[in-house]
Amino acid sequence: MATNSGSDDINQNGSKRDIRNRRATTKSYRCEECSRQFSRMSNLKAHMQSHTGEKPYRCEECSRQFSHLGSLKKHIRTHTGEKPYRCEECSRQFSRLSNLKTHMQTHRGEKPHRCEECGWHFGKLCNLARHVRTHTGEKPYRCEKCSRKFSQLGSLERHIRSHTGDKPYRCEECSRKFSRLSNLKTHMQTHTVCKPYRCEECSRQFGKLSNLARHIRTHTGEKPYRCEECSRQFSRLENLEKHMQSHM
Repeated sequence: MATNSGSDDINQNGSKRDIRNRRATTKSYRCEECSRQFSRMSNLKAHMQSHTGEKPYRCEECSRQFSHLGSLKKHIRTHTGEKPYRCEECSRQFSRLSNLKTHMQTHRGEKPHRCEECGWHFGKLCNLARHVRTHTGEKPYRCEKCSRKFSQLGSLERHIRSHTGDKPYRCEECSRKFSRLSNLKTHMQTHTVCKPYRCEECSRQFGKLSNLARHIRTHTGEKPYRCEECSRQFSRLENLEKHMQSHM
């Protein structure tokens, strides 16, 4: 007598997939603050930090703090220059997946968002919103230090550095720091184009072996510099030296 074991296996596997899919779409975890619902407790916990203001994830390079680990990882790429997302059409690389997706619209010619004032089209809604402010003159971003207002968030962030002295963009060749990415790019042209030392992980190249060794630690997570006072460890000597000032 023939059996239906193969069919039973398929049905069982299909049932398991259906259960997993139902679990994925069920949002049983609810935020008490705003009633937003989540399918996973871990996602709810991460979301709650947006209400509490907690920022447990800290950048070792510039001490900026973040509420989500993913945000910290994306920020770190502004220091390392890593661009893991590559366009299959033209090989251009991006540090963020969202930027790649936006870029892909230039190949497909997609610009679904239209300005009612002048008829210009945009690939992203946020770009349209930013453009509309050129017509309205709206400046919603205000500096808490001097009350100057800006139409773009990026402009406010750059301006704030004129008060704080923050220079998040660092040259891998000579360690000089800059407040603007454009200034770093201009500075990089002063270094020789000969970069014989190549990172096997991300293919980035360096003019000095010591710079390559320092860069590799961004991949391995190695922190060879240890504070004798509190045992905290750092990937760069200059970060340890800066930290030591907190004990003085």
